[in-house]
Amino acid sequence: MSSLLRATLITLALLTTAGCTSKPILNTQHDLASTPVSEEKMKTAIVNALQKREWTVQRLSPQLVQAEITVRNQYYAAIDIRYTRNSYSITYRDSRDLGYKDGKIHRNYNRWVSMLDRDIMAGLRSN
Repeated sequence: MSSLLRATLITLALLTTAGCTSKPILNTQHDLASTPVSEEKMKTAIVNALQKREWTVQRLSPQLVQAEITVRNQYYAAIDIRYTRNSYSITYRDSRDLGYKDGKIHRNYNRWVSMLDRDIMAGLRSN
């Protein structure tokens, strides 16, 4: 295999891999109408999950938690978590160095939100 062909194939593979890191932003919405909890329990489950996943609570007010995370002193993401007794949602607010463009972002952001969401649901199921 010639070195030009090899270099072309390697470049193509790298470009394909780089393109796969960007995914549509994950915003979650959960309706708990069948098993409502108190607003205090909802807030506690959210804050505990944020702390477990090393997110920092920026603002805590009735029915809204704003949080942020900085990973490896470089990657930054900020979210809003709106909640009631019957539901909660996690929505994207801001980011840096995660390649946000046209509603797409680095897949790690979605992984962080997915793990946070899973921990909130686990906290609501406990007790």
